Amino acid sequence: MIADILKETFWSLSANKVRSGLTILGIVIGIASVITMVSIGQGAQASIASSIESIGSNLIIVRPGAQRTGGVSSGAGSNTTLTMDDSNAIKAEIQNVQAIAPEDSRRAQVTAKGTNTNTQIVGTVPDYATVRSIAMDSGTFITDQAVKSSAKVAVLGATARDDLFGASSNPIGQIIRIRNVDFDVIGVTVAKGGSGFTNPDDSIYVPITSAQHFITGDTFVSTISVAAVDQASMVAVQNQISDLLLKRHGISDPLQADFSLVNQADIIATASSITGTFTILLSSIAGISLLVGGIGIMNMMLTTVTERTREIGLRKAVGIKKIYINMQFLAEAVALTFLGGAAGVALGWGASILVTKFVSSLTTQVSMSSVLLAFGVSAGVGIVFGFYPARRAANLSPMEALRYE
Repeated sequence: MIADILKETFWSLSANKVRSGLTILGIVIGIASVITMVSIGQGAQASIASSIESIGSNLIIVRPGAQRTGGVSSGAGSNTTLTMDDSNAIKAEIQNVQAIAPEDSRRAQVTAKGTNTNTQIVGTVPDYATVRSIAMDSGTFITDQAVKSSAKVAVLGATARDDLFGASSNPIGQIIRIRNVDFDVIGVTVAKGGSGFTNPDDSIYVPITSAQHFITGDTFVSTISVAAVDQASMVAVQNQISDLLLKRHGISDPLQADFSLVNQADIIATASSITGTFTILLSSIAGISLLVGGIGIMNMMLTTVTERTREIGLRKAVGIKKIYINMQFLAEAVALTFLGGAAGVALGWGASILVTKFVSSLTTQVSMSSVLLAFGVSAGVGIVFGFYPARRAANLSPMEALRYE
């Protein structure tokens, strides 16, 4: 029976190649769309997680500003509630802290040898390289002596170096001017990759004391970055920091805290949740094309049943069982979706690769689970949308079918 069904399915579909091909095309487009959209969403999720992890290891960030529901701080980065003394207290009193780096940052215009750029000036301390996983391409990072003496020295991010001195140049020993103050370049960091206003490659690092004296004029810090010794101790360290700062700032009610804390795991979880929702949305939109393809299959199968009414009547008249006729038409619908599913998987996989190749801002990631899901959905579409035409064919009366013109 199975061999006969397969042969008859092949003959039936090949009898009208154009109609079968157009029906399969609807499934191909649906499956390819689903796989491509899911791969874009998963690639974005992996890229964002990688970018967050690249800013540091086991990182806890303390920002000024009142804590609000949902972890959003009011006026974060613009308040003046954190100081160098707070940073020194955390370093002295909190256990399981690997490194701590206060930061006073501000964007500024920077010039050098007739070139200029507007970039982020990060005033910080030597531990910043440890906290934010910064490696040196050439030269040295900020030293304790440079911080103590408010030395006018600067370390350039890779992009800042390229903008000011040209790609792959060696700017060490050169002078840059930040807000009309000359700074000597002492190092260049290894490129991390990234974009936006917080891109570490498009930053210039100076001693925090120099930033406060010559650039920002601040007596406070914009953030304090703390690296815990391991991931397991992050929550405990975060709680200790919160308790210490509440005590130092004379606040008894944690809900009234004039600072906010967020750890790296929370940032990744939030970003993953957002990109996960984004992926579901894209997949749902692409899934509509699968539904349309399924309707196309039902339409074709109903047309086929109508065209083969006399054949169905003849089969039933010579004793062919209803279940055989049911399986015959169901097999044709499933065959259409399997062929469309296989071609759709190949097309979707290829489209994902092309997106990564030609759209530099997008990285795709095709997972086997998404391929199996798309293929399974295509088979399900064939069964669901092929069931009614098959049942209709099986329930035809032999006498009426034989009289059909």
